[in-house]
Amino acid sequence: MRSRPLPFFMAAALGGAAFAYYLDSQNGRRRRHVTRDRTLSLARHGLRRGRKLVHHVSSDARGYVERVRHSGSSGEELDDATLVDKVESIVFRDRDVPKGQINVNAENGVVFLRGEVSEPELVTALETRVRKVRGVRGVQNLLHTPRGASTG
Repeated sequence: MRSRPLPFFMAAALGGAAFAYYLDSQNGRRRRHVTRDRTLSLARHGLRRGRKLVHHVSSDARGYVERVRHSGSSGEELDDATLVDKVESIVFRDRDVPKGQINVNAENGVVFLRGEVSEPELVTALETRVRKVRGVRGVQNLLHTPRGASTG
């Protein structure tokens, strides 16, 4: 196995050049001071950026923790009147839903849907939409079609 002396010689040559550059009798002192000042400046800026990065990451982490902590519960239970208003505003947002023909009530978080709709598919679609509303514990679907056929 033959060793390669080239990297050693390159390192020695670069070290010698740096040595001569910084110990020059005319400009060596100025070069050393400029290099020292630049190095200290880079260190200060690096520390400042590091502190900002740590602050940013810790703030993001704190925000994520709070978001997860509060996502499971809405904080307080909605009363029945507020729940009815919330369900109506979300479910009746679509123009295809007949607002005047559906009655929405709530008792202890259970939403009751009563009334008549034109299509049987709308009965199940409305029940699905109401179940997705946050705060709804259950749905009693009493909707029916004009022919009297109950699909709930």
